[in-house]
Amino acid sequence: MLETTVAAIRPLDEAAMAAARELQGRLTKPAGSLGALEPLSVRLAGLAGNCPPPLPEPAAVAIFAGDHGVHAQGVTPWPQEVTAQMIGNFLAGGAVVNAFARQAGASVTVVDVGVATPLPVDAAADPAGPRLVAANVRPGTRDLTVTAALTRDEARAAVETGIRVAGELIDGGAGILLTGDMGIGNTTPAAALIAAFTGVDPAEATGRGTGVDDETYARKVGVVRAALARHAPDPADPLGVLAAVGGLEHAALAGLVLGAAARRVPVLLDGVIAVSAALVAAAFAPDAVGAMVAGHRSAEPGATAALRHLGLDPLIDLGLRLGEGTGALLALPVVSGAVRVLHEVATFDAAGVAEK
Repeated sequence: MLETTVAAIRPLDEAAMAAARELQGRLTKPAGSLGALEPLSVRLAGLAGNCPPPLPEPAAVAIFAGDHGVHAQGVTPWPQEVTAQMIGNFLAGGAVVNAFARQAGASVTVVDVGVATPLPVDAAADPAGPRLVAANVRPGTRDLTVTAALTRDEARAAVETGIRVAGELIDGGAGILLTGDMGIGNTTPAAALIAAFTGVDPAEATGRGTGVDDETYARKVGVVRAALARHAPDPADPLGVLAAVGGLEHAALAGLVLGAAARRVPVLLDGVIAVSAALVAAAFAPDAVGAMVAGHRSAEPGATAALRHLGLDPLIDLGLRLGEGTGALLALPVVSGAVRVLHEVATFDAAGVAEK
């Protein structure tokens, strides 16, 4: 599945992009006056192979959840059980991501790809609410400072879980996918992935996650540095990098991006976990970047390094660092607006408006 998905990913359609640029130039507005929305609409036309591209709706958020063996190194003060508890909160509709999803009219799917502790018994009690997908590859990763976090087979299984979820959501009618994540300690493997693929120093790739103190932050940077020194991951081998220092939710998110790109459906990236996974997807298939839209600039410094490496500019910058898919949901109306302009704004000729 992984190989066939990667093989299906193609470059953006140049003819559709040229048509979108030409249409932007005829709309009743000064050329370039919509700033970043104009090249975004052009790129989405290239992804769809059509001008105008389809409106990015309905929207579907996929939250991948997993736990991390590196939690044992004291990289976060939060107990590991919070991962499972937050899944219960997502499914009950009580998290920030749920509030933002209701505002945006987006569906929420929660995927257990590697949670270590048992999920709440009544986790899927409301059939009308968020959906739970049971796809646990293993109960959390191994401690990446001691051994590889995953075997290659485990990493592959998680990537292919993400590909399958992307296909199911698109087959269900989704016009855009949004990335979400949950996993206590998951900013540590995210930092390791970012450093491995971009070459930045671990201190630049590592942030404070859930708000750790100076001592814990220094320990976290040391953990990332030690893991990279131990495993020496090769960015030309993305599956190997995932296995060495990644997380199950990172791998599944990479699969979601690849699955969306293969189907030529945009995927709206959330924060640092998502962009670290996007680096993995781009290493598998460079043309997958054409399907990626950076929703926001996370306060985590590694996110900026990853976006720079991918050549993506975030749509909003609000200092967010929550994860869950919250920043992507806030950016969704911007993406919709960029496309709607091509569908609904009159041209100078049609509106009888004089050009300069």
